[in-house]
Amino acid sequence: MELRESIIKRRTTNKAFKTDPLKEEHIREIIFAANRAPSHFNSQPWDFILVTDEGIRKEIGVIAGDSMQELMAKGEFFKRYLKYFRFSKDEIEKNKSGIFIDKIPTILRPFISKIFGDDGLKFLNFLRVPKILGKDARKIVSDSPLLLGFMLRKEEYRPGEKSGIYSLISMGAALQNIWLTATSLGIGLQFVSTPMEIPENWDKILKILKVPDTHELMAVYRLGYIHTEGKRNTIDWVSDERRSFEELVSWNYYGGAKK
Repeated sequence: MELRESIIKRRTTNKAFKTDPLKEEHIREIIFAANRAPSHFNSQPWDFILVTDEGIRKEIGVIAGDSMQELMAKGEFFKRYLKYFRFSKDEIEKNKSGIFIDKIPTILRPFISKIFGDDGLKFLNFLRVPKILGKDARKIVSDSPLLLGFMLRKEEYRPGEKSGIYSLISMGAALQNIWLTATSLGIGLQFVSTPMEIPENWDKILKILKVPDTHELMAVYRLGYIHTEGKRNTIDWVSDERRSFEELVSWNYYGGAKK
């Protein structure tokens, strides 16, 4: 796959992957690509944990599912990220950003406008929606052939200092290399984000992965071969909308038009 094609085809994979283990040569190629990313003074501030052990994956899957269920049951997730949610094609086309929640159970559609209030939250809990979403999250994380822990060395990652900024920029570059290489190999990625929203649950993952004090675990991703025919999650979204060149660009100074 050509680079431009990988860029265009890159997506977050929300649904389950194929259960086939990732080929070691593919894993090595992904990590090789990550380490070719630019870094401050060639510091290469990253290290990775590759989780293939089924037991460990299931432990993290349980934490991810429990985190999803707790966040949804309390309504914290929706309140925190409401500004990114779009519920119609008109809304996503108007904003040209955020996620379009295009798959939602029919029974919930009449209540979308109320979903963020107290009554909506009670309704969702009554229908056991948080439990359903938690179950989905638990399964797709547990069944993913590979979990990748992305760490930065604390000697480089020092929040508030220039080296901290540089290492975060480097992390972004490395992650993009990972994602584009994976895309070219037919491998999908998804950020396992919900445990990070609950500090005590994130601490559990730190202990499971035995992250040393010398490192900061920045994120966990799940990887696997993309299942094109796989079933989508109970509630699902797409994020294909992008702003145009003219909307993104200023010439010579902010707000400047092309002469």
